[in-house]
Amino acid sequence: MPNESPSSTRPALTLSSIREGGKRAVARALSALETDEASPAIARLLDDAARSAQAHVVGLTGPPGVGKSTLTNCLIRHWRANGERVGVVAVDPSSRFSMGALLGDRTRLDTDPTDKDIFVRSMAARDRLGGLSHEAVAAIVLMRALFDRVLVESVGIGQSEADIAFATDTVVLCIQPGSGDSLQFMKAGVMELPDIIVVTKADMGKPAMRAKADVEGALSLTTQKEKDWSAPVLMVSARDDTGLQQLIAVIDQHRSNLLERDQLPAIRREQAAIWLLDRVRKKFGDIGLAQIDLQKEILRAGGPFAAEQAISEDLTKRLMNSMKAK
Repeated sequence: MPNESPSSTRPALTLSSIREGGKRAVARALSALETDEASPAIARLLDDAARSAQAHVVGLTGPPGVGKSTLTNCLIRHWRANGERVGVVAVDPSSRFSMGALLGDRTRLDTDPTDKDIFVRSMAARDRLGGLSHEAVAAIVLMRALFDRVLVESVGIGQSEADIAFATDTVVLCIQPGSGDSLQFMKAGVMELPDIIVVTKADMGKPAMRAKADVEGALSLTTQKEKDWSAPVLMVSARDDTGLQQLIAVIDQHRSNLLERDQLPAIRREQAAIWLLDRVRKKFGDIGLAQIDLQKEILRAGGPFAAEQAISEDLTKRLMNSMKAK
């Protein structure tokens, strides 16, 4: 009898089994995404999750120390008080040695471990320079089908760190008073990415007001991300609760705006294509990318994750045959 791998003897992961299994099942599934990413079963699970998306995905980004974790805590508390199930993907810098999450964002989040409707996963950025790794994107896709809200907290944002804008529905960019962030972000073209901008530590007074004015000036020189939505600039302070309710309300307004215009299906199709393009380019370069039609492959395979496996197999065979011919 042939030897079977441990993964082949485990029951197949399905969305229904994960939902029924609670937090432990979610944790096992997310671990499987990292250890068995090349398996057809994982691709089927992720494509099923992509088709079953139900959550509003909010991306929270900005430089380290700007107060993202504090805002994350506030949003979690609000959504849970409303009875909404919340999943959090906290993206941290990677260890150069283990490639694991270096900071462990869970340690900075104040959540109730006995609450079955809140789940937090720390994930490493790996080689994405602060952006979202393949594993983080897969985790977002899975959580999107399991929770009512998914919050993605990114380690930072810059020219090469804008992945969060291509994996979430609403991007919230945090800026700290007196840091010069708005000028740097304008230089990097980052001001075109957020749907909402938050000036944190509003209790600092004049520096916070000056940061708000700088941001508004930078926004006037950039192209709007959406025709029917202008990114508002909000003043927020967790210390005295300034602006927190307004932020929550504006996040919901942006979600309503997307739903009213039926934009979410198109946004997620674009996200799937961008993810697949990135994966193929990373593995096979622009030459490999030129050999395929992304949308056709997604339709043929039934989803972007199965398509990525099919494309990888096909291009690998072509490469091997080409080498043999030489």
